[in-house]
Amino acid sequence: MANAWRKDKPVKITTPKTLFLLFSTSFIILCFFYLTTTSSNPNPNLKTPVKFTNSLIQPFDCYKSPQPHPIIANQVEGVKYPFIYSLSDFGSLPDKPHKNIVRILKGKLFRRPDISVTVQDILEKMKSEGKTGIFVDVGANVGMATFAAAVMGFRVFSFEPVFENLQSICNGIYFNRVDNLVNVFEAATSDHVGNITFHKLVGRLDNSAVSATGAKLAFKSNEEVELQVRSIPLDKVIPDNERVLLVKVDVQGWEYHVLKGAKNLLSRKKGEAPYLIYEEDERLLQASNTSSKEIRDYLHGLGYTHCVQQGTDAHCTK
Repeated sequence: MANAWRKDKPVKITTPKTLFLLFSTSFIILCFFYLTTTSSNPNPNLKTPVKFTNSLIQPFDCYKSPQPHPIIANQVEGVKYPFIYSLSDFGSLPDKPHKNIVRILKGKLFRRPDISVTVQDILEKMKSEGKTGIFVDVGANVGMATFAAAVMGFRVFSFEPVFENLQSICNGIYFNRVDNLVNVFEAATSDHVGNITFHKLVGRLDNSAVSATGAKLAFKSNEEVELQVRSIPLDKVIPDNERVLLVKVDVQGWEYHVLKGAKNLLSRKKGEAPYLIYEEDERLLQASNTSSKEIRDYLHGLGYTHCVQQGTDAHCTK
């Protein structure tokens, strides 16, 4: 055959043409990997993780936390920005299971928490105005407000002292793929650094409180467990240079002490001070030796002159 390849013909791999093709191919591959690893992310929050230089407290490490078994989680019904959260309290099985376990068995989504809708509505309005910043969730429970904000692209600082709830928040961070947005702290927020006596309510972890009376106010027959948890003011955690858009406080009557520990944050001038939501349940406040009037007077002194009641929550702005 005239065009057959001769076995004794030497192979030349160092010809100018071969070297040019090799160099060109390598250059294209390197450019491709560079562009894919440095391409801009549509969510600017993912570019600017918060660095905690304060040694008083570091975020809870979900990867080192043992997880509960089984994990019961589901998507929430009827929220504009869908998210998933995990239960930490299954109720008294099998007699009185948690309401959302019953919903799962009926093929329904988890019941929509009102606070989730409220948080998304407020943050959506701020987002439409071009505002960016942090959402602070004090008394995060299992993260129903935390994840409502995180799936919208907002960074979140969550504070929760109950270990079982922390485990569920870690589940939610994984399920919602928001580990770059959520920093969760194993602590109760207050007006001083140290330890504080906390009362965990078995079977109703969401009603756990600093006050033993407050914890059992609605569920007198449930077992209450006393434990020591870490206490830290918000002003010791939130950097001065970070803009905070919204603060939600739901701590079963301990709200006044939380707000006192956030005096610097709440003293920011109008336009920079956060929108504030806190639970204002007079019975729970009295169980912690405070009152709604005491809180309103304190906030008024910091410039929060506009407070309206929405259910058991107060919404305050400057």
